[in-house]
Amino acid sequence: MTDRSHLIALALATALMSVPASAQVARPTENLAAPVKTFGRVSYDARSLMIDGKRQVIWSSEFHPFRLPSPDLWRDILQKMKASGFNTVALYFDWGYHSPKQGVYDFTGIRDVERVLTMAQEEGLYVITRAGPYVNAELSRGGFPGWLVNQKARARTDDPAYLAAVDEWLTQINAIIARHQINGDGKGHSGSVILHQIENELALTTPTQRRYMDHLYAKARADGITVPLFHNDQGRNGYWVPESSTVAGVVKGPGDLYAFDGYPGGTCTVAGVPTRNVAAPDWGYYGTGGAKGGASASPDTPAFLAEFGGGWFDYWGSNGGYECNAVQRGKRFQRVFYGTNLANGIDIQSFYMGFGGTSWGWLPAPVVFTSYDYGAAISEARAVRGKAEEMKQLGGLIAAVPDLAGMVPAVPVQVSSPAVQVYHNRSPESDARFLMVTHKPSNGQTDDRFTITADLPDGRYTFPQGEPARLNGFDAKWLVAGVNLGGQRLVYSTSELQTALTIDGDDVMLLYGRAGETGETVLRYASAPTITVLEGAATSVFDAAKGDLRLDYDHRGRSIVRIAGGGRPALTLILADEAEAVRYWRGSDAVLVRGPALLRATKATGGTLALIGDTAEATPLELWAPKALRSVRWNGATVALTTTKTGSRVAARPLAGPTPVTLPALTGWRSANGSPEAEPGFDDSAWQAIDGRGAATITAKPDGQPNLTMDSYGFHDGDVWYRGRFTGTLDAKQIALFYGGGGSGMVQVWVDGVFAGQNELPGGLPRPITTGGARFDLPASAQAPGEHVLSVMVRNNGHNWDLDSDDYHKEARGLISASIEAPGGRSFAIPIAWKIQGKQGGEVLPDPARGPANNGGQYGERFGWHLPGFDDTGWTATTLPATTVTPGTTWYRTQFDLALPKGQDSTIALAFGDTATPRSVARYRALLFVNGWNMGQFIAHVGPQRVFPIPEGILNHHGSNTVALAVTSDGQPGDAVEQVRLVSLRTVRGGVPVRMVAAPARAGNAP
Repeated sequence: MTDRSHLIALALATALMSVPASAQVARPTENLAAPVKTFGRVSYDARSLMIDGKRQVIWSSEFHPFRLPSPDLWRDILQKMKASGFNTVALYFDWGYHSPKQGVYDFTGIRDVERVLTMAQEEGLYVITRAGPYVNAELSRGGFPGWLVNQKARARTDDPAYLAAVDEWLTQINAIIARHQINGDGKGHSGSVILHQIENELALTTPTQRRYMDHLYAKARADGITVPLFHNDQGRNGYWVPESSTVAGVVKGPGDLYAFDGYPGGTCTVAGVPTRNVAAPDWGYYGTGGAKGGASASPDTPAFLAEFGGGWFDYWGSNGGYECNAVQRGKRFQRVFYGTNLANGIDIQSFYMGFGGTSWGWLPAPVVFTSYDYGAAISEARAVRGKAEEMKQLGGLIAAVPDLAGMVPAVPVQVSSPAVQVYHNRSPESDARFLMVTHKPSNGQTDDRFTITADLPDGRYTFPQGEPARLNGFDAKWLVAGVNLGGQRLVYSTSELQTALTIDGDDVMLLYGRAGETGETVLRYASAPTITVLEGAATSVFDAAKGDLRLDYDHRGRSIVRIAGGGRPALTLILADEAEAVRYWRGSDAVLVRGPALLRATKATGGTLALIGDTAEATPLELWAPKALRSVRWNGATVALTTTKTGSRVAARPLAGPTPVTLPALTGWRSANGSPEAEPGFDDSAWQAIDGRGAATITAKPDGQPNLTMDSYGFHDGDVWYRGRFTGTLDAKQIALFYGGGGSGMVQVWVDGVFAGQNELPGGLPRPITTGGARFDLPASAQAPGEHVLSVMVRNNGHNWDLDSDDYHKEARGLISASIEAPGGRSFAIPIAWKIQGKQGGEVLPDPARGPANNGGQYGERFGWHLPGFDDTGWTATTLPATTVTPGTTWYRTQFDLALPKGQDSTIALAFGDTATPRSVARYRALLFVNGWNMGQFIAHVGPQRVFPIPEGILNHHGSNTVALAVTSDGQPGDAVEQVRLVSLRTVRGGVPVRMVAAPARAGNAP
């Protein structure tokens, strides 16, 4: 315990007066003297956050509503988070998502921040708001709006122009957050926001940035945000700790709490194989890292991990790492790493991501592709992964044992095996214990047997007293001891506690362990109780001298033991293995439910218990509930119940599973040429001429070149076209281009309508190559006297983030320079008169419902070819896979009807070619539009994504749908679009009601 070893435990004696004499032994130093700081209903001291005076473990995961453009489904995600054991959700808000033009802000439809905050409160979740101004989040520009790229002021400083822009955004978003904070806004509005982040991962600490941070803090307070404020440090560096910190060597600044992020653990290899190459770090009580960073940077405030790895993002050109990451940072990783954090006193943890979702349209930064699945507990397809089931168990423990909040190290225990270590913590108020068992080091893989000798609140024990416990492979066990659960006293258990509740005055407790391992639980009674094994097998022995009842059992399926008398309420003890335990759900009422794939909500009204949830197959239903709840309804239908000998009630017949989904084949395709701009006679008279305007880009261009960058002309996302005119000469042999396209971006060039070629930028990590140069041979016709036309299309796959506060988001996009070259690469002064055209309207959106990220500057986008109401009857009938291909972009459209079973929740996706391989030999890319919504980009030869989930609300599950593909190719044989088909990724019976997202079906003409 070095991180806080310098603290003085001034109140130690007072705290010890309330615990048993056996527990009053020497302990590591505890910071019990830090003053409580109060912010309305939220307060904190050095040990934990408190809400309404009660200590809380804040158990949170991240969700980005902008990555799920179907607002009705936000409730689905929030319910799944709550059901998965989380008590808090962290929400990023993307400034650029709401502001296409300076001074213009939209919080309607898919951008309705009020709605998601209200939903979170309704679902019983606290909220951590993270409003930027900068968020990173693998978003284009890190969440900055496109128009900010043209601001010469240095971002993330106190430059007045930048601050004026920031204040525009903060005035809007802070007002919404203030209405939804737990303290209320003083005007009758309140919600469940408990913490608010004012900046993200600002590593540099110059005076101008200090003044910037002061401004953000003051702005939040002036806008009525009264909950504690914090900054998220990019790693455990000790940047921007509160001014109250007494630690030397840290960077202080405004903020009430110090928070940091961390992504330790193994990685996934190029072959998709998970590795575990590091042990869980001790970022707190048990660390050895000195005074800088982590919990020790701010000893008077609770330790706070604002982001901890709940997965990892994937990148262009990988072999597809999301399923691998779901394993790597999945079950067992969660027990080992999250438990180590908790044992180290990190009582505020938020896992990034809980649900990653989709970086649809042009949301993604250059490093990532469309899917932002992240390997999260809830997949992009909204499936509850196995790691979410484990989180439910861990979150259930935290909810059942409030004394876990604010624990401090207790006297070290003795462990019989040198390969095993135990973190031993205690509550200074109740002396309840938390024993976190891992290997030593925690990424060990061995199979070890061990016993623990510890001074516990109820005496000194060496346990298990029977067969030694087992720690097999990469794993951890979260054990509790000396806790009161309802009317019961749990002395210790080698099983893990999932939940405990009181029903009609009697107690129900669910303990679980690894299948096949033995378990031992000791309970304290005044006299010998009566033991009845109702199901399975267990043995018991009572120690009258101590009052200890010891139960021994194996974790195989389940056993149920009834314990009555002994001076305590009756106890139903359910002893299960993991596979059995994950089938149980704790309702918001005094209800325990076994069976369904998901329990979304319980509501008791009169004598009726309403259960709402999902089934993935025909499923038995069993529940423990108050006798006064005489009838039960499942998703609105009455369920006939019978009472069992265990005291539970079971449904007379299984709950119905989902009806199979049948999907139509995609046929009836029609196609049209999508690159008319390449033709010499194309009318570009309405296009913007490249002029002498300045640029804010950090990218240098050769002297004498005009400003060609697309952002300078109001085109910030997606594709942009240039048409240039020059006079032919015999020396004109090549055109040299320098362009910015982001990771896996590209440029295509035509001269007098003849395709000269294309160039692509590579993707990859840690930073993709986002600008590049290319040379193209000019056709012989370009040497003839007279005017010639260059047509150039640049695909911008996103702007860089600004993670290092270096204005990297201002790197140029589109063309940067262009010159005609003579033989040998010698440039000579042939002037080129350029025009530019990007997305229709530029910063003035013709389709604000879909917003700035939906469209770029393809001809078909400008004329509404992507929209469902477009009339394509004049197009050419065709089939896919395509048999012919031409250079440039070709559009394909088809329509299909869906009639999926009602009362079910399905995720349907569009799949390209052979989904078993991350990339193909065919070299092409496709923008994918569903009912007018840009749901991603497929790059066949780069990969890895071949399957694109389409959320209901964008996809009409009960009506007509339109798919439009803008397919761009070099025209070489074989570089044509492959088969495209619908696939079902998941189906359950249940879900939430989903309406179609309102958006225009047609558009007018455009240049």
